[in-house]
Amino acid sequence: MSKFEIIMPKMGESVLEATITKWLKKPGDTINEDDPIAEIATDKVDSEIPSPVEGILVEVMFNEGDNVPVGTVIALIETDLSETVTVVSKENKPKEQTKSIETKAVDSSPQQSKVESINVFESNTNSRRFYSPLVKTIARAENISIEELDKLHGSGKDGRVTKEDVMSYIGMRQNVKKDTPIVQEQQTTVNSSPQGSDTIIEMDRMRKLIADHMINSIKTSAHVTSFIEVKMGKVVQWREKMKKQFELQWGEKLTYTHIIIEAAAKTLLEFPNVNASVDGYKIILRKNINIGMATALPNGNLIVPVIKNADQKNILGLAKDVNRLAANARSSKLQPDDIADGTFTFTNLGSFGSLTGTPIINQPQVAILGAGVIQKRPVVIETPTGDALGIEPMMILSLSYDHRVVDGAMGGMFLKRMTELLEQFDVNRTL
Repeated sequence: MSKFEIIMPKMGESVLEATITKWLKKPGDTINEDDPIAEIATDKVDSEIPSPVEGILVEVMFNEGDNVPVGTVIALIETDLSETVTVVSKENKPKEQTKSIETKAVDSSPQQSKVESINVFESNTNSRRFYSPLVKTIARAENISIEELDKLHGSGKDGRVTKEDVMSYIGMRQNVKKDTPIVQEQQTTVNSSPQGSDTIIEMDRMRKLIADHMINSIKTSAHVTSFIEVKMGKVVQWREKMKKQFELQWGEKLTYTHIIIEAAAKTLLEFPNVNASVDGYKIILRKNINIGMATALPNGNLIVPVIKNADQKNILGLAKDVNRLAANARSSKLQPDDIADGTFTFTNLGSFGSLTGTPIINQPQVAILGAGVIQKRPVVIETPTGDALGIEPMMILSLSYDHRVVDGAMGGMFLKRMTELLEQFDVNRTL
């Protein structure tokens, strides 16, 4: 018999595991090529795993809700349909086979540390709580006992302890004395008990992950935010002149976001230290300029699809990418590659009327640009005959940056250069 292994795919930079949220096929089902087999989720995106082959699904290795390391075999498909097929679900497979599968999942990462971790936990505890191989590995490396894990509040499905829960616990433990008892339950309820007719809303999975990601960024980077005002008269004039023709000719709406991202990409070419990441005491200057754009979802959550090689695209190319990614984000059609490899992030604060803001850096990047609403205001205008008071569309740009890499001078020069590009915009350009 010929069995094809379905592997948990890599889901983007720094993503080590994914959660199987739903099996779309069950053992015994006939599978066609490209049929989706399972729905999976990470802290960055939800996606489906399609089958690259035809056959019969004969075995699944994990249950819905399990966190599975990247590279792990999650299912087997029998491709030789001339043979008799034996179907094995996770619930009815022999114990020996289950053990073999778990060992195979462990083998997808450095072998010794994961095998030791699993053996220690399995031999020294009567805990009935499930812990993913990744959680066990982190716990072993940080000398976290199974008793400590059992006390942790799990933010995953059915109270399961996730990687983020363990990392938060490690950070908390480093800030207290070793002999101080740690009670996880108390930390989640201090000063937050509901009162009277208060409504309690449980965070969904994405909101929990966003919260953890934001707290981690604050702990990681030394945040500084600089601001600058931009006269947007020429940009507004050009867009008003071009937007109808642009949509008729190319079928794309032309927005200020496209123009601001173009200016940001050009500025990043001149300031490579802003298009960077930090690894310990090493600064990694990114070769590609991949600009993520924070996109609000209908349910109130946020995701950051990425425009790849933004510096190599004209306004039309940027408009096509921005509009496509935004539409796919709001309809839950983003692919893992759509949110991977960002080197810098832009957020349009003005889309909801905000004048400005201090956005949090999207790790492991070192800067994020925010654009406020464009509003007409009375300003002083310099003319050949002297200063005059006039009406000008104004916008505030904010740049939050990691002070470990970007100093105030560089942050200010970055914003000043962006201002020059926008204020000196060529109103006669085509694309």
